[in-house]
Amino acid sequence: MLINLKNISYAYPNAKPVLKNLNFQLREGQKIGLVGPNGCGKTTFFHIIMGLLRPTSGSIEIFDKRITEEKDFVSVRKKIGLLFQDADDQLFSPTVLEDVAFGPLNLGKSKDEAKDIAKRTLETLGLIALQDRITYKLSGGEKRLVSLATVLAMEPQVLLLDEPTSGLDEDTKKILLRVLSDLDLAFVLISHEFDFLSEITRAIHAMEGGMIQTDLDVHVHFHKHAHVHGTTPHKHR
Repeated sequence: MLINLKNISYAYPNAKPVLKNLNFQLREGQKIGLVGPNGCGKTTFFHIIMGLLRPTSGSIEIFDKRITEEKDFVSVRKKIGLLFQDADDQLFSPTVLEDVAFGPLNLGKSKDEAKDIAKRTLETLGLIALQDRITYKLSGGEKRLVSLATVLAMEPQVLLLDEPTSGLDEDTKKILLRVLSDLDLAFVLISHEFDFLSEITRAIHAMEGGMIQTDLDVHVHFHKHAHVHGTTPHKHR
């Protein structure tokens, strides 16, 4: 068991509860997709795991240890990588290479070791040509992939990915799909793109009513819908 949340509830100040007695478990090797409408609590759920928000009730166990205090979450953040929904929240160093090397440096690596790890990570993502680029001048898609590189460079045991495909073109999504498919890591991936989730995960859960509804397997299916670009219903996979 990697993550075990029991009866987690959370409400923002002067607002209705976002999470209500939520239960969730993540085991080694699991790759889980998470879907749900905007504002349903998906990002809040990630922030609870990372200790960025504290639940009003319930218990958190990570790597078989009860997590209650800030010092516990410091250890958690070294082992669980969180990709923020907004890449600008993740990138702050002058250049791409410095940004990706920042995490390994914080984990105690030497400057040379951190630089080597950063370069290897950028090469894996096909981003080595960006290493000297100024971070804030990158395109939205480039920022998203560099953000992922900063997380992977810390060699986490678990990944929490919040809308990783947001702002990516189809070619860049293929790179992301390849990278995530090759990772021998458990992860939870929030996305509105069901087709992407069906390719990369073996289970898709839904956030509803402040709780997570589980679905043991991805069910590939066909359905019909109508859209504003045409009146003829059509099938898609």
